[in-house]
Amino acid sequence: MKKSIISLFLIILSAQWSFAQNSATEQKIKDLSKEKWQWMADKNVDKLAALFHDKSKFVHMSGTWKKQEELDIIKSGSIWYKKADVHDVAVEIVDDTAILWNRITLTAVVRGSDAVTEFTVTEVYKKLGNDWKLLALTFSSVRDTHQIKH
Repeated sequence: MKKSIISLFLIILSAQWSFAQNSATEQKIKDLSKEKWQWMADKNVDKLAALFHDKSKFVHMSGTWKKQEELDIIKSGSIWYKKADVHDVAVEIVDDTAILWNRITLTAVVRGSDAVTEFTVTEVYKKLGNDWKLLALTFSSVRDTHQIKH
Protein backbone atom coordinates (compact mmCIF):
# COMPACT_ATOMS: atom_id res chain seq x y z
CA MET A 1 0.00 0.00 0.00
CA LYS A 2 2.84 2.39 0.89
CA LYS A 3 4.56 1.69 -2.42
CA SER A 4 1.34 2.44 -4.30
CA ILE A 5 0.88 5.76 -2.51
CA ILE A 6 4.50 6.74 -3.10
CA SER A 7 4.25 5.74 -6.78
CA LEU A 8 1.04 7.75 -7.20
CA PHE A 9 2.65 10.74 -5.50
CA LEU A 10 5.69 10.54 -7.80
CA ILE A 11 3.47 10.32 -10.89
CA ILE A 12 1.48 13.38 -9.82
CA LEU A 13 4.67 15.28 -8.97
CA SER A 14 6.18 14.35 -12.34
CA ALA A 15 3.05 15.49 -14.21
CA GLN A 16 3.05 18.80 -12.34
CA TRP A 17 6.75 19.31 -13.07
CA SER A 18 6.20 18.57 -16.77
CA PHE A 19 3.24 20.99 -16.91
CA ALA A 20 5.27 23.70 -15.15
CA GLN A 21 8.16 23.23 -17.57
CA ASN A 22 5.85 23.43 -20.59
CA SER A 23 4.10 26.50 -19.17
CA ALA A 24 7.45 28.21 -18.57
CA THR A 25 8.66 27.29 -22.07
CA GLU A 26 5.41 28.48 -23.64
CA GLN A 27 5.77 31.82 -21.83
CA LYS A 28 9.39 32.10 -22.94
CA ILE A 29 8.35 31.57 -26.58
CA LYS A 30 5.52 34.13 -26.24
CA ASP A 31 7.98 36.65 -24.79
CA LEU A 32 10.53 35.93 -27.53
CA SER A 33 7.88 36.43 -30.22
CA LYS A 34 6.81 39.72 -28.63
CA GLU A 35 10.44 40.90 -28.58
CA LYS A 36 10.80 39.84 -32.22
CA TRP A 37 7.86 42.08 -33.24
CA GLN A 38 9.51 45.00 -31.45
CA TRP A 39 12.89 44.30 -33.05
CA MET A 40 11.18 44.21 -36.46
CA ALA A 41 9.49 47.56 -35.74
CA ASP A 42 12.81 49.03 -34.59
CA LYS A 43 14.63 47.52 -37.63
CA ASN A 44 17.06 45.92 -35.17
CA VAL A 45 18.66 43.50 -37.63
CA ASP A 46 21.44 42.55 -35.21
CA LYS A 47 18.98 41.09 -32.68
CA LEU A 48 16.95 39.50 -35.47
CA ALA A 49 20.05 37.97 -37.08
CA ALA A 50 20.84 36.27 -33.79
CA LEU A 51 17.26 34.99 -33.46
CA PHE A 52 16.80 33.75 -37.04
CA HIS A 53 18.19 30.29 -37.79
CA ASP A 54 20.59 30.29 -40.75
CA LYS A 55 18.16 28.10 -42.70
CA SER A 56 15.04 30.09 -41.74
CA LYS A 57 12.31 30.93 -44.26
CA PHE A 58 9.81 33.81 -44.30
CA VAL A 59 6.53 33.49 -46.21
CA HIS A 60 4.78 36.73 -47.09
CA MET A 61 1.84 37.55 -49.32
CA SER A 62 4.21 38.41 -52.17
CA GLY A 63 6.94 35.80 -51.78
CA THR A 64 9.17 33.58 -49.71
CA TRP A 65 12.60 34.67 -48.54
CA LYS A 66 15.57 33.27 -46.68
CA LYS A 67 17.22 34.80 -43.61
CA GLN A 68 19.52 37.30 -45.31
CA GLU A 69 16.82 38.52 -47.69
CA GLU A 70 14.43 39.10 -44.77
CA LEU A 71 17.11 41.00 -42.85
CA ASP A 72 17.92 43.11 -45.93
CA ILE A 73 14.21 43.90 -46.44
CA ILE A 74 13.88 44.99 -42.81
CA LYS A 75 17.12 46.99 -42.83
CA SER A 76 16.28 48.81 -46.08
CA GLY A 77 12.73 49.57 -44.97
CA SER A 78 11.31 47.89 -48.08
CA ILE A 79 8.90 46.41 -45.53
CA TRP A 80 8.73 48.33 -42.26
CA TYR A 81 6.83 46.38 -39.63
CA LYS A 82 5.75 49.51 -37.74
CA LYS A 83 3.46 47.80 -35.25
CA ALA A 84 1.99 44.37 -34.63
CA ASP A 85 -1.12 44.48 -32.43
CA VAL A 86 -1.31 40.94 -31.10
CA HIS A 87 -4.88 39.83 -30.37
CA ASP A 88 -4.38 36.15 -29.60
CA VAL A 89 -1.49 33.75 -29.08
CA ALA A 90 -1.31 29.96 -28.89
CA VAL A 91 1.83 27.89 -28.37
CA GLU A 92 2.47 24.16 -28.72
CA ILE A 93 5.72 22.53 -27.61
CA VAL A 94 6.84 19.29 -29.23
CA ASP A 95 10.17 18.11 -27.86
CA ASP A 96 12.73 20.77 -28.95
CA THR A 97 10.30 22.54 -31.31
CA ALA A 98 7.82 25.28 -30.48
CA ILE A 99 5.04 26.40 -32.78
CA LEU A 100 3.41 29.74 -32.06
CA TRP A 101 0.34 31.20 -33.72
CA ASN A 102 -0.35 34.96 -33.42
CA ARG A 103 -3.49 36.65 -34.63
CA ILE A 104 -2.34 40.19 -35.37
CA THR A 105 -3.24 43.46 -36.97
CA LEU A 106 -0.04 44.54 -38.71
CA THR A 107 0.60 48.19 -39.45
CA ALA A 108 3.36 48.33 -42.02
CA VAL A 109 4.87 50.40 -44.77
CA VAL A 110 5.33 48.24 -47.86
CA ARG A 111 7.29 49.76 -50.74
CA GLY A 112 6.35 53.24 -49.53
CA SER A 113 2.61 52.61 -49.00
CA ASP A 114 0.87 52.27 -45.64
CA ALA A 115 -0.91 48.97 -45.07
CA VAL A 116 -2.98 47.68 -42.16
CA THR A 117 -3.67 43.95 -42.52
CA GLU A 118 -5.12 41.15 -40.40
CA PHE A 119 -2.91 38.07 -40.28
CA THR A 120 -2.46 34.83 -38.48
CA VAL A 121 1.29 34.43 -38.22
CA THR A 122 2.80 31.01 -37.67
CA GLU A 123 6.25 30.94 -36.09
CA VAL A 124 8.35 27.80 -35.69
CA TYR A 125 11.21 27.77 -33.20
CA LYS A 126 13.83 25.10 -32.50
CA LYS A 127 15.87 24.88 -29.33
CA LEU A 128 19.60 24.74 -30.00
CA GLY A 129 21.61 24.50 -26.80
CA ASN A 130 20.10 27.12 -24.48
CA ASP A 131 18.73 29.30 -27.29
CA TRP A 132 15.54 29.22 -29.33
CA LYS A 133 16.03 29.95 -33.04
CA LEU A 134 13.27 30.98 -35.42
CA LEU A 135 13.04 28.49 -38.30
CA ALA A 136 9.94 29.76 -40.09
CA LEU A 137 7.59 32.72 -40.06
CA THR A 138 4.49 32.59 -42.26
CA PHE A 139 1.88 35.31 -42.72
CA SER A 140 -1.62 34.06 -43.55
CA SER A 141 -4.18 36.68 -44.50
CA VAL A 142 -7.39 36.23 -42.46
CA ARG A 143 -10.57 38.05 -41.57
CA ASP A 144 -10.63 40.01 -38.34
CA THR A 145 -13.12 37.46 -36.97
CA HIS A 146 -10.60 34.60 -37.34
CA GLN A 147 -9.89 32.80 -34.06
CA ILE A 148 -7.02 30.58 -33.05
CA LYS A 149 -8.15 27.38 -31.34
CA HIS A 150 -6.17 26.71 -28.17
